[in-house]
Amino acid sequence: MRNHLATAALFLAATLGAQAQQKPTTVQPQDKTKPTPRLNPVQERAKRLSDQMARDLRLNGYQATRLRAINEDKVAKMAAIEQKNAGNPRLIDEQCGAVCRERDQELRGVLSNNQYSAYYDSREDFYKYDKDYAKQTNAVFVKSVQNPLPASSRGTTIGPARTSSAEAGR
Repeated sequence: MRNHLATAALFLAATLGAQAQQKPTTVQPQDKTKPTPRLNPVQERAKRLSDQMARDLRLNGYQATRLRAINEDKVAKMAAIEQKNAGNPRLIDEQCGAVCRERDQELRGVLSNNQYSAYYDSREDFYKYDKDYAKQTNAVFVKSVQNPLPASSRGTTIGPARTSSAEAGR
């Protein structure tokens, strides 16, 4: 009985000693030099379009994953075209149309015949859905740059200090 008690006490002491030697886990402060895990605007745009397409076309997991990769590549190309040719909608539509035709070819190998037919019939809707979202997010960004919110919650803005006539005479 004493042997069992001594063995149990020794085992308990060894277990507690091992736990005491382990470093306690603490929350590490975020490294400000690394990007946050949030999606950038292009990735968010591609994700939104991919989610819509996956729902409408009823894709399985493999197809949705491949679609996301294809859309991320194509949306990045279209965003670069839109930024490069800002102010020339005809050129943007022409070049983005070429990118959409690339996507069509890549999706032909991913989708079933019925899904591809449904996609092909709805591609203008998907293109419009993506373009409207891009226009909306770009408009919000431009508005925030052109008309920034006040620096204070009371609606005041930072500007040159006003001086009273008494202070101006000193």
